Amino acid sequence: MTSHRETFMTTTSNTTTNRYGSIAAEIYDIDKPIGSRPDTAFHLQGLKAIEGPILEPACGSGRTLIPLLEAGHQASGFDPSAEMLERCQTRCAERGFAPDLSRRRFEDFEYDTRFAAILVPAGSFGLIDDFATALAVLRRFHQHLAPGGLIVLDVQPVSALAESGEDRRSWMAENGDLLICEGHRLKTDWLAQREEHHTRYERWRDNALVESQLEPMALRYWGLEELTMALRETGFGDITVIGNYDRRRAPRSGDRTLTFEATRI
Repeated sequence: MTSHRETFMTTTSNTTTNRYGSIAAEIYDIDKPIGSRPDTAFHLQGLKAIEGPILEPACGSGRTLIPLLEAGHQASGFDPSAEMLERCQTRCAERGFAPDLSRRRFEDFEYDTRFAAILVPAGSFGLIDDFATALAVLRRFHQHLAPGGLIVLDVQPVSALAESGEDRRSWMAENGDLLICEGHRLKTDWLAQREEHHTRYERWRDNALVESQLEPMALRYWGLEELTMALRETGFGDITVIGNYDRRRAPRSGDRTLTFEATRI
């Protein structure tokens, strides 16, 4: 007998990690409205004095890129997810912006421009789940910054590995569909400071499951001194670390986000 769930359209991605497909992109838009998160105001203030082009790798659907554009910055972005980029392009066009947006990866992006700043907010740098690859990406960031250019990275500290890794949330789409995200951690590697999990995205309509997407995910977490040394190793200096977007104090062990700001030397 065929199971109830087997009768529905199911899209799975067994080989691509951290893909962010169509349901994930839709949820991202609902869950993270433009300018709604505290990191946006923090980064806008930190980049206020920047004159010159800004690059946002892994720009997603534009929740940070668009406020940068609205603040008058010349901002460009790339993302490996076609679904995220499509949403970003639409949201930019709705506001009268046409920034340089392209589908690229951390590992091999290339621009002729040398940027005044590169911003990777909201822990997206953790999607680079291999230490050696992360160092290579930092070197690529360095190559793409103008002399004295600023790199800004939000990361989740190693303490995040101790969390349960189980997550189940739901949202209502504009058309009334119920969207569900359910994450299950599969592996925790304390030596590599890395975790793997499956995130299942579901779309329900009229009390029936009509679409399901299973996405393998992998994340790497960073120690404060570790990333400080990595930045120095890859050519950065004047390194500042801020905890939970609060410049008034030193970082604390319980902070859920560490922001690293450094300049190309």
